[in-house]
Amino acid sequence: MSQDSAAHSAPAEFDRPPIDSAGLQVFPASPELAPEPPLTWADLHVDGDAAGGPAADGSPRRLLFVAWRDLANRRAGGSEVLVDRLAAGMAARGDHVSLLCGGPSAPRPYDVIRSGGTYSQFIRAPLTYWRRLRDSDLVVEVCNGMPFLTPMWSGRPQICLVNHVHTDLWRMMFPRPVAAFGQFAESRVMPWAHRDNLFLTVSNSTAAALREIGVADERIRQICNGVVQPDPLTPRSPGPLFLALGRLTEYKRVDMLLRLWQRVQQVVGGTLVIAGDGPERPRLEALAGPGVVFTGRVSEQEKHRLLCSAWMLLHPALIEGWGIVIAEAAIRGTPAIGFDVPGLRDSVVNGQTGLLVKNEGQFASAWASLALDGRRRESMGVDAQRRAERLHWSAAVDGFADVADEALDRAGHGSDTRSSRARQ
Repeated sequence: MSQDSAAHSAPAEFDRPPIDSAGLQVFPASPELAPEPPLTWADLHVDGDAAGGPAADGSPRRLLFVAWRDLANRRAGGSEVLVDRLAAGMAARGDHVSLLCGGPSAPRPYDVIRSGGTYSQFIRAPLTYWRRLRDSDLVVEVCNGMPFLTPMWSGRPQICLVNHVHTDLWRMMFPRPVAAFGQFAESRVMPWAHRDNLFLTVSNSTAAALREIGVADERIRQICNGVVQPDPLTPRSPGPLFLALGRLTEYKRVDMLLRLWQRVQQVVGGTLVIAGDGPERPRLEALAGPGVVFTGRVSEQEKHRLLCSAWMLLHPALIEGWGIVIAEAAIRGTPAIGFDVPGLRDSVVNGQTGLLVKNEGQFASAWASLALDGRRRESMGVDAQRRAERLHWSAAVDGFADVADEALDRAGHGSDTRSSRARQ
């Protein structure tokens, strides 16, 4: 399961570096600094001092990410965007980076090694590791629901990267026996398997959820997600235009949005655009009334236009790890409305960059009131953009490099396998 950031052009193109004439990705240099300094993981008040410094012998370290999906997978979302940015960033610094995953993949500025299909990879990943990747210096397990339990088949230093803890999503998305097994594996077995390792996450909400399942606070580290500086902004829609952007799955709760639209439209008019695709689309299209447009998957250019045109982004998801699409809207000056749930509490500053509500009635009221108050909407958009301009992927890579150094130091490997970032 994944934090789906959008729905869009094939997710493989979402937030990806451009492709050169040889068909290879070109990872760009870090963007220019915004007027305010970028947020770093240290700004999030996380305990623990990370080590740093170049390797004495100048050798790159071998980093392995073990994840469910590559960014080319049609179900890829925010977790895959994060892993792609971290892996590409570390590769650009001179480290040798590999991603071990199942399903479709595409060329990257790092090695992508397939380990089977959606479910067979959980059996095949250890075998692939022992055949091809057992000389890795550091293993990063991306626990995105069902864990790989990498410490049980790799004795190398480890980090457990958790975008969000799924809790009630298991019961929503799977039959009861499967849900019970998955929830037990994520909340009990995974923390036990990584009992000696650092946990890395992207939000205070997920850090709190990790503590609730027994992960000690002193082993939790945070980095902040980034957002790509957009192309020049296109015009805002002159008439009311509201956007929901993401993969159409049950926990995104777009069906609730359609119910509320029947009430809100009578007050504000306009159009509700649902951009994205997924298993819920046929049912949602059957529920939709007048004034609703389904675009399906959109290109990167169309996604940019929609985020610029929309008066606000509507994000009724039950839970997120962070909500990258919130930041993507914010960098274009578009405020968001969502529920006061894990993840969105971190990406939306309530009353400043958007609105967070407790129930459906409050959601409808916030939607209508913000639509009718152009001055407040514009002020929130300005604040959202200022905050988003402080989120840089380069800062996320810096934070990850520090945590990687710390993990290697904890395992007694730090003096031999340090980050090569100081040499770049």
